[in-house]
Amino acid sequence: MWYSDSINAEDCMIEAPKNFRRCRDLSLKNVSFRNAAETLWHCDGVYLDNVTATGDYFAMNSNNMNVTGLNLFGNYSFDGCKNIEIHNSRLLSKDAFWNSENVTVYDSFISGEYLGWNSKSLTLINCTIESLQGLCYIDDLVMKNCKLINTTLAFEYSTVNAEISSQITSVLNPSGGTIRAQSIGELIIEKDRTNGTAVIICDDIKKTSDKFNP
Repeated sequence: MWYSDSINAEDCMIEAPKNFRRCRDLSLKNVSFRNAAETLWHCDGVYLDNVTATGDYFAMNSNNMNVTGLNLFGNYSFDGCKNIEIHNSRLLSKDAFWNSENVTVYDSFISGEYLGWNSKSLTLINCTIESLQGLCYIDDLVMKNCKLINTTLAFEYSTVNAEISSQITSVLNPSGGTIRAQSIGELIIEKDRTNGTAVIICDDIKKTSDKFNP
């Protein structure tokens, strides 16, 4: 279904990849995509409720999405999306939210490398996140009451206002803003690569370094 408007699908299982492209006013409820590769591209006005999808490049360049109860298994999701709100979802997705703008995620679990790179206005509230070198190169990253598990080299060149209710394994060269955390395994600030304006509020920083040694 491409180039279609005002579509409503409920209690369905959809097998075909590359479905629902360049659609407007699309509502999917209790839908399972067994092969969701390259699905929901360039759509506008999308409502997802209790959707399960397996496949890479889900929802690329789509705008104005309201998502509740999404279970996604696939990499490179929501690339280039704008104006997205996600609730109570589980995203197992490498490179999620790359190049996105104005995305807010509530009460969700996200696992995957390089989360959120090159995005603008990414907000995470009451979320649990697991990521290798995630949350980097972001302009206006906001995190409220979030947990970071096994998350290394976070916040590189990001402007961030983060409240982390757990340990952060390592933090690398944040560009600015404030990071609050219970503890930080390693804080790496290279003065020749960052302006040093970020404020770190943490009573338990186990190791500090002025040089990143990969």
